[in-house]
Amino acid sequence: MSLINTNYDYLRTMGIAEDDPLVGVIVSVYYLGCAVGAVIASWFANLRGRKPGIMLCLATAADNQTLGGIDAVVPVYTSELSDDDARGEALAKEFQANIFGLNMAFIVNVLLTNSLGKNSPWAWRLPIIVMQIYPLLLFAVVSRLPETPRWFILHERQDDAKQSLADVFGADTADEKLSTLVDAHEEEQKSGIITYSDLLLPSGNQSHPTTVTIMGQVNQALTGYGAVSVYGPQIFELLGFSVMDAEYITLGNYISYFLLMTLAWLLIDRKGRRWLLVNGAWGLLVSFLLLTLLGGLGYNATNLHISYLGPGISGAVVLYFATAVFGIGWLVPPWLIPTEIYPSTARAQGSAISVIIWGLANFTVTLLTPIGFNKLHYWLFLVFAATNAFAGWWTWLYVPESGGRSFEENQEFFKKATEAKSWSVFEVGGGAWSKLPEKGKGGGEEVAEGERQPLLSEQRS
Repeated sequence: MSLINTNYDYLRTMGIAEDDPLVGVIVSVYYLGCAVGAVIASWFANLRGRKPGIMLCLATAADNQTLGGIDAVVPVYTSELSDDDARGEALAKEFQANIFGLNMAFIVNVLLTNSLGKNSPWAWRLPIIVMQIYPLLLFAVVSRLPETPRWFILHERQDDAKQSLADVFGADTADEKLSTLVDAHEEEQKSGIITYSDLLLPSGNQSHPTTVTIMGQVNQALTGYGAVSVYGPQIFELLGFSVMDAEYITLGNYISYFLLMTLAWLLIDRKGRRWLLVNGAWGLLVSFLLLTLLGGLGYNATNLHISYLGPGISGAVVLYFATAVFGIGWLVPPWLIPTEIYPSTARAQGSAISVIIWGLANFTVTLLTPIGFNKLHYWLFLVFAATNAFAGWWTWLYVPESGGRSFEENQEFFKKATEAKSWSVFEVGGGAWSKLPEKGKGGGEEVAEGERQPLLSEQRS
């Protein structure tokens, strides 16, 4: 949307001026559609299966609800098919592929904008048409994927679960793996059926993990990178670059973003979710402080009788760094953690809540960002520095380390937090969940072997 928002024919078609706050409304409504899609897709994925949920989203790819549905279902699907020590890497690789798609979309936009011009209606209509090709390609891939055995067991379909396990691992190990997964499921069932009221009401038995889920997405929005992603070219223009230069610099930023995402999947299971989140927040805080200074110099370059190139180039370097820090530290964990801290009966609902909050939070940020730039100019960067300070502090104090632990071990944290009458990770279980567990120790009680068993790490050759 970043180049469509600056297309003059698009703005005329919508009947709005370039600096009209309605630009923010149009962009932000997209996130509300994502929130609706998350609810529908998670309900469908619980009812019909994770794989059919993904297929449903692809079938409605022309609708912005699709992204919300994909964001709700795919993290759950990935977590249920991954080893405890590899869930982060698996999802980070998927997000890197997502950023690759972002690059492809932006390249199409740049080429069409510069070849057809900003007054051409096809410069913004063709990218929307091209977008419809990719779901057709994905259908061919998704149709070959397995359903998760955990979903089959959740719906008392042990024969199907056994067949799924046999398809992935071979018939000789299917019975043993099925037995361990059924034992883990029966242990979970002792807590009864979990509803949205259990997740959302303060008295609910899943309200604590839901608070962690909600704040993860709120804090991700408060990092400010949603604004950088959607309004990237305008930010580079604020630093003093011409419109065309700003577009190409934005493209370079996205390419750097994609390449440096490799560090995310190399670090997330080795250093932990908390380590990435907290250090990412501090890195973004410093970046936005520097952008406040450099943005001020670039904005006032004429009055200060200095060239815009100095602060402009320096600001571009800092913005590239901030993008990398966000991609490595904050892109994946807020989506991953909700899939690791709920029981199977609530995992899809928890992921849906995550997407809903992501949609609402980014709706607010993208709605206010154009107003902020028009009113505050470069001082908006200082606001984002403050919000990153809050995000880092809250995460450090309240978010448990869910990496390297089974689903049940992560749920044990919330039980111990209730017993300790504290949500601080340093006051629960002797601070065991403030860091990754030692090799072979999850930090909680003994768990069923099925919850530790990887479902995609021993596929037949």
